[in-house]
Amino acid sequence: MLARHSLVWLSADGWQRTAQTMAAVAAEVNYQAVLQRWQRHDWPVVLRRREADTPEDQLCLGLALPPDSNGNKTRIPFKAQLADVQRITDPLALRAALKHAPPAWSGALHAFAGDCRDGGIAMRIYGSWAWQILTRQNYVRPGSDIDLLFAPGSAEELTRGLGLLAQHAARLPLDGEIVFAEGQAVAWKECWQALQADNQQRVLVKTGDMVKLTPLAALMSTLEGA
Repeated sequence: MLARHSLVWLSADGWQRTAQTMAAVAAEVNYQAVLQRWQRHDWPVVLRRREADTPEDQLCLGLALPPDSNGNKTRIPFKAQLADVQRITDPLALRAALKHAPPAWSGALHAFAGDCRDGGIAMRIYGSWAWQILTRQNYVRPGSDIDLLFAPGSAEELTRGLGLLAQHAARLPLDGEIVFAEGQAVAWKECWQALQADNQQRVLVKTGDMVKLTPLAALMSTLEGA
């Protein structure tokens, strides 16, 4: 399914058209060397939230550069033709990423992933750590978060997954989103707090093309066993 954070690989023609478009619409900043490097290494870009004026045959994409010496990270948004996409995959699975865990996270992260495995909870990663794995550039800094995606299939699975996130967040900088039906995503910490308080509480939801406030109960109703 096409969803925010999906990994997208462009064809050679796609990179060429992207470079031409960027040169025309962002003339004040020259990203040509960056785009050429991404193409040369066949690194993916990510699917981002769809802009309102985007034609149906285009995707809204983006890539992030490693942070500079001050910790500032440049993000480069652009659009590409759907026909210029070679392939699209889901974000990286946490279990597959463990062998790339930074030393400071390794022990606690393996424990978290083990509890997820034992509980039948599937997590995926995005953000700085994912970029570092995909490009082998230095993105993760001492203050970096571990950005996770969790798409529960049932209300019971949601509760178990949130419980694990809350438990292990004491030792790890766990951040990220719970993804409900149709790609409706809520920050896991906000979802956890709302679930503890009152599921009629409204939470900030990010979809493929908008941001809105929605009662948590409405999102919960999309899950089996709710």
